[in-house]
Amino acid sequence: MGVLIALVALYWTFLFFMQRRFMYPAPAISGFDSIPPESAQQVWLEGTAGSTEAWLLPPLTKSEPHPLLIFGHGNAELIEYWPEAFDEPRRWGIAVLLVEYPGYGPSKGSPSEESIGVTFRAAYDWAIEQDDVDANRIIGYGRSLGGGAVAGLSRDRNLAAMILESTFTSTRPFANRMGAPGFLVRDLFDNVAAVKAYKGPLIVLHGSHDEIIPVEHGIRLANAGGVTLNELPCGHNDCPPTWPLIRPFLIESQIVKTGN
Repeated sequence: MGVLIALVALYWTFLFFMQRRFMYPAPAISGFDSIPPESAQQVWLEGTAGSTEAWLLPPLTKSEPHPLLIFGHGNAELIEYWPEAFDEPRRWGIAVLLVEYPGYGPSKGSPSEESIGVTFRAAYDWAIEQDDVDANRIIGYGRSLGGGAVAGLSRDRNLAAMILESTFTSTRPFANRMGAPGFLVRDLFDNVAAVKAYKGPLIVLHGSHDEIIPVEHGIRLANAGGVTLNELPCGHNDCPPTWPLIRPFLIESQIVKTGN
């Protein structure tokens, strides 16, 4: 029995110190352009551990001041993956700010719930200082891990609308899945609590066949926010573009006009 207890303690200690390596598997930049597209602006956000990169994609339909969407991507992705995916909302007159995580790509520092929170708050604060951005129409859009970043941002800054796609309730269930107690989790990302506290327009989207973050997470988040889950016929990384669902939501939220 003593040997078993020692082995469990050793395993839990290993998970405690290594969990961030598992949680934030930053991919290599190789194979992707490490500079923003020609029409985009590279922005450097100052955080506690150094500068973090972001790319500003201007709207394709000019109107000033315009709404801006702050996007947080998944944990094994980079902002380099995403510019083309946002051509559609840019046609509606929305600017898009793709925010990188500390330690990803050329960004300094290392990722954690705290450092990611600092980065996204810096992104918001930078955005509202831009003359051509409508500070009352800032949208938070998070996918997977990015949902945790955006939900956290909603607790500290005023988001005009929040979009959560393939997002988890918190990281505690993943610790349990690995045979570890929840108290060992260093970066909790309590998204249920954030959604309950958020009083603005909310849309939750989740794949019914998600093999990484089961759809039950999306159901709980939707319930916490008092909305109906938009269940998608896909897994975690193969969902079709969700703009046909997001556009009516943003129109109803009075962020996008029907003519755009």
